[in-house]
Amino acid sequence: MKVAVLFGGTSEERDVSIASAAQVIPALRSRGHEVTAIDTATGRLQREAEQKLLASGVGPEPPSSSKLAGMRESALALTSRAADMRDVDVVFLALHGGTGEDGHVQAVLDLAGLAYTGSNHTASAAAMDKDLSKRLFRAAGVPTADWLMAPASERDVAERLGWPVVVKANKQGSSVGLSIVRRGEDLQAAVELAGRFDDEVMIERFVPGRELTVGILGGEPLPVGEIVTPGEIFDYQAKYQQGGAREIFPAELPAATAAALQQLAVRAHEALKLGAYSRIDFRLDPQGGFWCLEANSLPGMTATSLLPQAARVAGIGFPELCERICRAALARPRK
Repeated sequence: MKVAVLFGGTSEERDVSIASAAQVIPALRSRGHEVTAIDTATGRLQREAEQKLLASGVGPEPPSSSKLAGMRESALALTSRAADMRDVDVVFLALHGGTGEDGHVQAVLDLAGLAYTGSNHTASAAAMDKDLSKRLFRAAGVPTADWLMAPASERDVAERLGWPVVVKANKQGSSVGLSIVRRGEDLQAAVELAGRFDDEVMIERFVPGRELTVGILGGEPLPVGEIVTPGEIFDYQAKYQQGGAREIFPAELPAATAAALQQLAVRAHEALKLGAYSRIDFRLDPQGGFWCLEANSLPGMTATSLLPQAARVAGIGFPELCERICRAALARPRK
C-alpha cells in the first residue's frame, strides 16, 4: 500500500502524536509499504527532517501554549498539501488531541474522498466531547460517574457529586489540564486551569479503584489491561515518562469479570459508532462496579502504548496491527 501518515499538528498532544508516528512509520515500512510522513503543522517531511523530528520523544510536559500558538500562526492549511496525499491508498492518522482527533481532519479527508484510519468525523467528535460521550454511554447502559459542567457552585458540586471531584477540559486527551479537587475552595482554580485548554470544563465525581482499559479491534474486544500509577490518576507524566506507570496485560481479573468489562467496552464503542479500533478506559471501584471514564478514537500507537500491548497479548504484533488498521480503512465504504 501507499500510506500517508499524518501526525504532529498543533494540539497539546503534539509530542505524543510524534511518538506514535515514530513507530507506525517504520512498522509499515517493515511490511513493505510505501510511507510518506506528513506533519499537519508543517507539511511533508524529507527523510532527514523526518528522522530528526521522529527521534524527539515526549517531554515531561505538553508543549507550551506560546509554542503551539506560534505553530498555529505559521501552519499551512491541510488542503494546501493535498498533492502529498493525492496518490496514496490510505491515510494513517497518528494524530492525538485537537483537530486531529475531534473530527475536523476526518471531515476534510471525507470531502477529499480519501480513505483514512480510525473513526469518521461524527464519531470522532462524539468521543472527544466527554460530556456528549457520557450521555451516550448512559443511554446505552454503560455506567459512568455523575458529572456537572462548569460553571457550577461549590454547593452544587458538594450536594450532587461530593468531594473529591475530577476537573478536566471537556475536549482534551492525555489528562492535559486535569486536577483532583478535594475542597470547595480549590474548585475555581482547577476550573481555570482546565479552561486554559478548552472552552468547556467538566467536573466529575472521583471514582477510586483500579484503572482498566479495553482495546477494540475490528469490533472485537482485546484482552483487558490494568494501569498501576504512583498517584491517584493516570496523568501526563505517568503516561509518557519512563517509570511513570506499570501496565499489566492481561489484567489480573477473574475470567467472568474480564468478560463483563469487555462487553461494556464493546457497548461503549458501539454507542459512539466508533470505527475499526478504539480504546475504552474504566475504573473498577472497591465494590466491584465498573465506571467508564472515556473512549479514545485514536489511541496511542507506539509499540508500548496500551492498545498495541493488548494486541500483542492477543497474538498480533505491532507491524501487523498497523497494517490491519490500514486495511480496515480501505474496506470501509466511502461516500
